[in-house]
Amino acid sequence: MKRPPMTKKGAERLRSELDRLKGKERPRIIAAIAEARAHGDLKENAEYHAAREMQGFIEGRINELEAALSHAEVIDVARLNAGSRIVFGAIVELADEDSGEEVSYQIVGDLEADIKQSLISVSSPFARALIGKSAGDSFEFQAPNGTRNYEITGVRYEV
Repeated sequence: MKRPPMTKKGAERLRSELDRLKGKERPRIIAAIAEARAHGDLKENAEYHAAREMQGFIEGRINELEAALSHAEVIDVARLNAGSRIVFGAIVELADEDSGEEVSYQIVGDLEADIKQSLISVSSPFARALIGKSAGDSFEFQAPNGTRNYEITGVRYEV
């Protein structure tokens, strides 16, 4: 089985979340459950049920993060030395040839992808369209809202 790639920065971010969940959130929820339990009848105790539901969510997320971090192949993007060619970990600057709008994305592993932070998954159609191209290249992408034409204005790798 191929190990899913993850950037070093993404792995650090996920480890930080895992530490927070284990060190702060888990003890807080355990205390909330104990307090709600002290209120008596659990059948109609909304605080208890909400705390148990939150505990299930937190434990699920802890398991997901531990599994992802143990199976991932952490890649130090600074060592890739791919030049202006786009590979995993690249920060790609694009100009929409139709609107002139400029955007920037980093290609990262599936679990660390977050479009709000301009982190796109290596397995997404857009990232797959970028992989292997270089700065100066233009390409057409079939987006859900129609065909878009982009020019790759820059490619860099953060240290």
